[in-house]
Amino acid sequence: MSVNLTKGQAISLEKQDGASLTAVRMGLGWQAAKRRGLFGSRTREIDLDASAVLFAEKQPVDVVFFRHLVSDDGSVRHTGDNLVGGVGQGGDDESILVDLQRVPVHIDQIIFTVNSFTGQTFQEVENAFCRLVDETNGQELARYTLNGGGEYTAQIMAKVHRVGSGWTMTALGTPANGRTFQDLMPAILPHL
Repeated sequence: MSVNLTKGQAISLEKQDGASLTAVRMGLGWQAAKRRGLFGSRTREIDLDASAVLFAEKQPVDVVFFRHLVSDDGSVRHTGDNLVGGVGQGGDDESILVDLQRVPVHIDQIIFTVNSFTGQTFQEVENAFCRLVDETNGQELARYTLNGGGEYTAQIMAKVHRVGSGWTMTALGTPANGRTFQDLMPAILPHL
């Protein structure tokens, strides 16, 4: 059963039987908003990019994004860049896979971001979401709808962080501006 998260809400990444999840997928989906024009409605391609920044004691130590698809330790993997969105018709357009058992013990947080590489604002995006899926069985655990449609080009979507011996996901949904994860670092830091 999936949980629809609200901004700031956290869920434990523990299975109903008490076992810990071993592998999760953070999926990102979106569509370009239709715009009315002189000759009818049209859409413009929008290139959103999902990134995962790995932190150890509030210091970035690795990143996974469209130009670095696998973390240095191999525990986090991006499935590839989607330049237009909407391909999944409600499914994931970009995904980042996290093997929670392989994440090195010094990594205590993974922050997931989305940014408009081509610079369009979220006013030009619709049906955007991020979701967390149990990669072992395909079950959606949580979904966070990226609402707002504001004059910003990025969002700090969510974080997965260690709590004791397990992991917790927190929906962040913080608007930001930037074309790459590097541009978003000042907006990420308050969430650590």
